[in-house]
Parts: sequence; C-alpha cells; structure tokens
Amino acid sequence: MDPTEQDDILDTFPKLLHSHVQLRPERDAIREKDLGIWQSWTWAEAAVEIRALACGLARLGLKRGEKLAIVGDNRPRLYWGMTAAQALGAVPVPLYQDAVADEMAYVLDNADVKIALVEDQEQVDKMLEVRDRCPKVEHIIYDETRGLRLYEHDFLHEFEKVQQDGIAFDHDHPDFYDREVALGKGSDVSIMLYTSGTTGNPKGVVLTNDNVIITARNGIIREGLTSNEEVLAYLPMAWVGDNLFSYAQSYVAGFCVSCPENPTTIANDLREIGPTYYFAPPRVYENMLTQVMIRMEDAAEIKRKMFHYFMEHARRVGVKILNREKVSLKDALLYRLGDILVYGPLKDVLGLRRTRLAYTAGEAIGPEIFDFYRSLGINIKQLYGQTECMVFICVQPDGEVYADTVGTPAIDVEIKIDDNGEIMYRSPGVFHSYYKNPESTASTKTEDGWVHTGDAGFFDEHNGHLKIIDRAKDVGKLTDGTLFAPKYIENKLKFFSFVKEAVVYGDGRDYSTAFINIDLDAVGNWAERRNLAYSGYIDLASLKDVYQLIKECVDKVNQDLSEDSRLANSQIHRFLILHKELDADDGELTRTRKVRRNYVGERYDVLVEALYSDKQQCHIETRVTFEDGRTGTLAADVQIWDAEVYPATILPREAAA
Repeated sequence: MDPTEQDDILDTFPKLLHSHVQLRPERDAIREKDLGIWQSWTWAEAAVEIRALACGLARLGLKRGEKLAIVGDNRPRLYWGMTAAQALGAVPVPLYQDAVADEMAYVLDNADVKIALVEDQEQVDKMLEVRDRCPKVEHIIYDETRGLRLYEHDFLHEFEKVQQDGIAFDHDHPDFYDREVALGKGSDVSIMLYTSGTTGNPKGVVLTNDNVIITARNGIIREGLTSNEEVLAYLPMAWVGDNLFSYAQSYVAGFCVSCPENPTTIANDLREIGPTYYFAPPRVYENMLTQVMIRMEDAAEIKRKMFHYFMEHARRVGVKILNREKVSLKDALLYRLGDILVYGPLKDVLGLRRTRLAYTAGEAIGPEIFDFYRSLGINIKQLYGQTECMVFICVQPDGEVYADTVGTPAIDVEIKIDDNGEIMYRSPGVFHSYYKNPESTASTKTEDGWVHTGDAGFFDEHNGHLKIIDRAKDVGKLTDGTLFAPKYIENKLKFFSFVKEAVVYGDGRDYSTAFINIDLDAVGNWAERRNLAYSGYIDLASLKDVYQLIKECVDKVNQDLSEDSRLANSQIHRFLILHKELDADDGELTRTRKVRRNYVGERYDVLVEALYSDKQQCHIETRVTFEDGRTGTLAADVQIWDAEVYPATILPREAAA
C-alpha cells in the first residue's frame, strides 16, 4: 500500500518509519558524505539506529511531552534524534547551529529543554557556556568526538554510548519501544520550531503530527512526488522548510535525503547527488547565477559568445518549451542544440540537471533570475508559506508560473483578505499554539482557525494568483500620502546581482532613501576586470566607480517605480553603501537572513538622519563581532549620493482603468 493512502494509520513519524521498513527495507533512506565518501543507510538500517537511540534517550529519562534540543549541521544522527524523540512522545526542538550561545540560551530556557543532542565540540562549548542559565538541561549528547576526549562531565554523553545503553535497555524492556510508538497519535505535538525573531524574541511554534504530516502529504499529492525523489538537505534543521522538505515529505513519500559533508562542499555535493526535488531561498539562486556570470566573463571569447547567443535564444523560447507551449520547429531544434552545448553542461555545473521541481520562497526573486533558470528547463516555482502553517499557503501551478505572484492556495488551504488588506488563511497545517505564549496565540489565530499572516496582499484579477506587497505593519506612507512599501522596493534592488542586501526608509518622511550592501564576489569581480584596486569590503564599498555602478541599479528601480501610479512618488532620492556587511552576529539579520529593519535603523541612526540632510558624507563607528567571537570597532566615512528621480508615467492599462 502507498504510504500516502494510509491517512488513518500512519499519523506519526515512527509509524511512517515502520511502514517504510515493511514496504522498502533495502531502499536508501538517508546518506551522508564523510571524508569524501557517501555513506548510506536503508530504511531498515535507519530504523535500527533510531530504536537504539530512542531507548538510550529513555534510559537518560526523556519522557512523553519533554523536549530534546537538536543543534548542528544536517546529519543523519540528528535527524534520527528527531524520530527517536517522537517515538517516545517527546518533542524535538531544533536550534540554529550558527546561533551564538546567548541566543541558544533563550530557546533552551523558553522551551524547557531536558536533553540536548548536538553535533560537535563547537556546539558542546556553547551548551557548557550557558548551562548555568539553563538548569533544566540535564544531559548533552554529542555526535562528533573530535576535541572532546578530555571533557569530563557526568552529563556529557557520546552518541554511540547512548545507543549502546539503549540496546541494553531494549533487551531488558523488549516491549517498551513498540508500546511507546503505538501510544502516539496525530494530535500529539510533533515538533517545536522557533520563529526568526525579526521584531523581538523568537516564539516557539507548536506543531502537531497532523499539522506536519497532512501538509507534507498534500504537497506530495499536488506536485506528484514519489519515493524515487532525491533531496539534498543543506538548509538549517531549525528552519521549517528543512523540516518539511528534508524530513516530513521524505517520511511520507519514502524518498532518500542526502546530507552534505560540510557547508563548504554543498556545491560539489549537489552536483554529485543531482537532486530531483530542490528548494533554495532566492539568495542561493542569485549566488549561483552570480558565480556563473563571473566564470563566463573570465572564459575564452568563443565560449562567451556561444553562451550569450544560446542564452538569448533560451530567454525567447525556453519558458514556452517548459510550459509545453508551441514554438516553431527551427526554435525547437536550436533550443535542443543549445541544450547539448550550453544548457545541459550549465545545469551539470549547477547540480540541477535532474531537477524536475524546484521551489523558492521567503523573499521575492528577481524576474530575470527566475526566467534564467526556467529558460534552462528547470521547473522553478514560487511558494508562499509560514512556520505557523508548516510552510504551504500558496504554490504556483505548473504552466502558471509568474515572477510577481506566489500562486494559488495549496490543497485544503482557504485564504481571505481582511478589510485592512492583510492576508489570512486556514488549513490543516495551522499551528497548535505559541509555546507558553497564549496572548500571541490569541492575537495570531482566531477561534475559528483563521491565522493573521501579517502580510499585505491581493488576488490578481487576471489569473487569480496571490500577490504579496509587504509586511502589513511595514506598509506606510510618505508625508504626501504616497504608499510606502519598503520590502517591495528592497526586493527590486536585490534583483541586481551587485546588491546583496537593501534597507529602505521613508515612512513619515518626504522621500525614500536606501542603505545598500554590495555583493563582495560580484562587485569584486567587476572591479578586478576594470583594474580597480581594493583591499577589502570597506575599501571596495567606498570606490567612486562602485557608487556609480550601484547608482545605475537604483536609477533603474526608480524608473520601474515611476511606471506604477501607486508607488511612483516613493522613488529613492538618496542612498549610501554601508561600510560593512549586515551580519546576524551583530543582530542586523535574523538566523534566516532576514533584515531586522528597525534594529538597523536604530544602530545606524546617524546615517539615516544624514540621508535626510544635505550631507554628502557621514562618519560612522560601529561595534562588530568577528567570526572567532572577538569584538572590535569599524570606522568609516560613508558617502551619500543622490539618485535619478523620474516623473510618474501612466501606463496604457492604468489609463484605460
């Protein structure tokens, strides 16, 4: 029987695991690259590992309803920890592996974590640093033993030793594991995922097995996913998307998930695995494209000309071919030749040759970037979701993929726009509650199950797709009453490969202004090809030629805004290039790389005020945190430039309206 058809039986992950052991015991469930070699575990082998771990956790005292923190890169043993906890009725709580100790302390304490399963010495050290502030953490289990041999604490346990103790426990209590698994039900809490904390402390989103499994199953049905998919798990385990794509859907459909060797080998590992099903936020697709364009600029002239010739042809007909629309025989044959000479080898380099479905979400993706991948024949689509509904709210249907929409409601999802323009939804994935936060739960979720997204949007009258304008609370007005949608403008700026981040201000002001973070790789390569000398980010960001380059990007955005009657007056009048990259360690970004606009505005209030003055330069000194944890001060004289502002243009369709 197909596991997607056993809704009433397979309502927990341990039960799904048992199903795959019966259906496909010798099929690979998960693999990991270690020292350059892929190690694989079948569903039957994974089940043995998980049973031993679950019994080991029980021996350490983990009980139903208690919390197991999981911290580290994507590792089979950490994923097994999630299933092992769920087998006992306990709740896994993944934490961001790059979070500093203080950030972890808040989640560990707020979640009432009893045991922590971590990857290596780095994560153990963080746990030890905050243990006095988190007295409820009784045990720490570590996977990688390197560097920990001399750590002598009774509460520190090696992963394999916990499993060995679990095997002994299982021998003495042979019915324990199966009895605990049988007790689990769909309404039980499956996992707790913390929000990114853009505007304050993160909130623990409590999700039940039904929330997760039904949503995962509906996504599989909508896209026709099967047990033959290949997925690379490389995004943080603490992020809801990884929990859906790399964990939940794998357990529901029965496909194999691969874990890269480390973050620096992801590109190579992607090429080796060749995933059929892939998710990446826009910045990953942007970085891929940036690297391609950098390499092509350095290629021989004949290669460069061939690349641009066939890519121009792909831009004209590639999307039509992907959508199975009719093109001329000549165009079809030329596209096939391009696939042999350019598109195929390029997809091999990107690791996307076999990808039949790719998603992006989180931020808007530039139309040019979107069309680039789709023109290669890669079925990349946008989806719209939140942690509070296990990701899926809207998905773009095949053949109806537009760069400026997020699609139509996912299976079993209802959407409405309230009187204030805020998007609201109701679905089987709607979260149970915010942990220990009934006030936020009540303000977010209505009694009849509708959830406030906090996003402003509307349905396109032509195709019925949902369009997102901005966060509802961030939509403001200029002093002349013009609509001010900062995220919309920021996303337009980030469509350019030279712009890594943008922060736009203007609410309650006479005009809009912008902070720009340049992309060091893209702008650095551009500068080197022009023989512009620079010593690092600060130096590069201060070059006049770089400012001129960014001004051209800002001017293009202003020109686009001038063609929208609602936003024409919100064009950017003045901008600056920040002297440092925005960093999560400095509190400027969340761990999911979202800009904390208000915090950035407060941290650089001197620069904000300078943008609204007649100054052409402003001195700034900033306290920063380096990768090794040391702190220091960066000082710079930041230039401020004026942008080109265009008169509002009324397009023919607006005039007709």
